[in-house]
Amino acid sequence: MSIFYRLSLAFLVASSLFAGDVELEAGHLSNIKQLTSGGQNAEAYWSPDGKRLIFQSTRSGGQCDQEYIMNADGSNQHLVSTGKGRTTCGYFLPDGKHILYASTHLGGDACPPPADRSKGYLWAVYASYDIFLANDDGTNLKRITDAPGYDAEGTVNWKRKKILYTSMASGDLDLWTMNLDGSGKKQITKSYGYDGGGVFSRDGKMMVWRGNHPETDELKKKYAGLLKDNLTSPMKMELFVADANGNNIRQITNTGCASFAPTFTPDGKQILFSSNMHDCDGRKFELYIINVDGTGLKRVTDYDTFTSFPEFSPDGKTLVFVTDWKASARYEFNVFTADWK
Repeated sequence: MSIFYRLSLAFLVASSLFAGDVELEAGHLSNIKQLTSGGQNAEAYWSPDGKRLIFQSTRSGGQCDQEYIMNADGSNQHLVSTGKGRTTCGYFLPDGKHILYASTHLGGDACPPPADRSKGYLWAVYASYDIFLANDDGTNLKRITDAPGYDAEGTVNWKRKKILYTSMASGDLDLWTMNLDGSGKKQITKSYGYDGGGVFSRDGKMMVWRGNHPETDELKKKYAGLLKDNLTSPMKMELFVADANGNNIRQITNTGCASFAPTFTPDGKQILFSSNMHDCDGRKFELYIINVDGTGLKRVTDYDTFTSFPEFSPDGKTLVFVTDWKASARYEFNVFTADWK
């Protein structure tokens, strides 16, 4: 991705960020409500009518994440995945009656082994992950990806009726799109390295995602070695935007840190995301907001914890996010909502 790197600008931006000069723009969040309590809860995403959320959770003695649905006030939390394997990245389809999520259950009922952290903080990109469709009660499960290797991180644009996801179908971790039934698969990114966590803008005209594109021979060798073991390193991720067809790619962050979980503001003019740019080697993440052209970077939260996975409600008035703020135990993460100003 070297053609998208602006080295001189990167140096200036990174120098400013590491000096702690990113302004905290307080006051965006009010009327904060905690929806879950206990366990590891993450990646909560809205139904089209704004009345429900689908989220992943490790709870009740489970060993790895499964998919759950709850009402927007936190009530009626119930399992909708198979209870087998590991799941991630649940999302509602436009009709609000169907869901998609990625699961490893076809590779075995047990949880796949966690990433080997002896090589550092790593994410597992399990080859047994495929994307499935189901009714919103979990019935009528249908597999819609079958390429060798990792297929996960699916999100849906309700207007264009397209799924955006990450796949190893090309032999590398690239962004792909497909129709709601799994047909019409198309590769979007082709730069060497990881591209993932992609979402469309509401009008379906743009997309944003996180990426890590090694440039030196040493970094490429390290990336390839990890990928061979179904691993990737998330600690050096930048954000990219492009037209919905993958044209006009441009990089909008240059922090040298970890930035991920981007989502467009309802008007499509800004991107809210999670980053540790205030503590680049640390595990504490806060929410930041930036214009789609990479200007106007501001910090939104100051919880001094891990805070991530923001998404705006369909009416644009409420933000859902995940944090270990107020957690009662180590490794506890909960889903919160807040009014957005």
